[in-house]
Amino acid sequence: MHDLRRQALESGKTVSRKAQSRQSSKTSSRANSAPTSRAASRTVSRAGSDDEEGNLSDETSFSVNSIDEILATEDLDQPVDVWKAELADRIEEIVDRKRSSVQGRETSLMAYVRMLTAHYAEDEIRAKDVEIVASICKSIKTESSEKETILALKALAMTLITSPSDVIYDSASPLVKRTISDSSSTPVKTAAIHTLGTCTFYGGASNDEILENMTYLYDIVSSDGSAIDAFDEPEPVIAALEEWGFLATLLDDLSENSEDAMEAFVEQLSSTEPLLQIAAGENIALLYEKSYSPLEDDETLSDQSDEDVAEDPDSVPGVPKLIKRYTAYRRTDQLLHTLSELASSNSRKISKKDKKSLHTNFADILNSVENPTRGPRYQNAISHETGKRYGSRMAVRIHQDGVMRIDKWWKLLRLKGLRRVLQGGFVTHYEQNGVVFESLP
Repeated sequence: MHDLRRQALESGKTVSRKAQSRQSSKTSSRANSAPTSRAASRTVSRAGSDDEEGNLSDETSFSVNSIDEILATEDLDQPVDVWKAELADRIEEIVDRKRSSVQGRETSLMAYVRMLTAHYAEDEIRAKDVEIVASICKSIKTESSEKETILALKALAMTLITSPSDVIYDSASPLVKRTISDSSSTPVKTAAIHTLGTCTFYGGASNDEILENMTYLYDIVSSDGSAIDAFDEPEPVIAALEEWGFLATLLDDLSENSEDAMEAFVEQLSSTEPLLQIAAGENIALLYEKSYSPLEDDETLSDQSDEDVAEDPDSVPGVPKLIKRYTAYRRTDQLLHTLSELASSNSRKISKKDKKSLHTNFADILNSVENPTRGPRYQNAISHETGKRYGSRMAVRIHQDGVMRIDKWWKLLRLKGLRRVLQGGFVTHYEQNGVVFESLP
């Protein structure tokens, strides 16, 4: 268990994989945002403005129709003995498929996902995780109904985030990829893309496997969905952007991958879908952030050129200087112009809510591209008390005691990735599930 967790969360130097052929068409369809979880709003609050809260909830749907709403409205405060007994019954129903119906499997999978989301249940599923996954994979493979398939994909992700296993990853990831490519359902493709990200992150995938899956996701983005027969469908492309960014947080060195990825992400900025533009923009900010790293112990500032040293007058004394290791994108001037336009867009073709979201998010992204030492929600305003800028002000409050500062893009993308999967159970897993806790130190 410990080795798997470390393998999932530690990263090292990587070998690049050149992206394959790209297609030139642009995405221009509709996208739906995920329903806000009422359970999440009860348990997780963020210190900051309403703008910040709105930004954090801008996530694409992991499931179809009202599945997430149903999960959120269930009673999550069952006594321990009650939910453990129900979980055991549901596991037996999932494993025993002989006399099951599609509707019965949907009900069992829904309950299983709800309980694994609301409670940390590693001890309860560990003994049967191989059997559970085998049965879940049958539901994914047969695709008897859209709802069953999406619930099975969500159940697979929750099983792996609860009980990490490289055996599960090795057996399930090829099937998930085939589902992405071959399913005729766009919502199923979208759910499978998110499950692939979770399985790769928490399944003990090697660096080469992470890069292979990132290349697969890149192909979806760069082809506007054509690579998986979903051309001009924004939902799978948004999902691919989000999971690419989620997996990229695992890798230290993206120097060989940055230029191709940036080309694809910059192209998506011209989309008419705000959620797609924001997902692409967040990955751009992450790549600029990752192009800098702290000064190593065996390095000196005198060895670095002045333009490669990130100077922030508001940095904390004693914190190592950040050094530019490579050029994230060769056309930064053009990019800054595009980001500036998005940060002040006055188009009448989008709603006030989408316009506000674009302005808030791209002001952050623009600020970080101009100065990669600055993370999301960086406030340039000067504090009268300290004489310095307020800095990054995004935070997640855990109940009444703990506060998690989200001052880096990699932290924000991991937080969003976890919330997509865990929904209203995020706080429970953050407090009790070591895998989740180690994801956001």
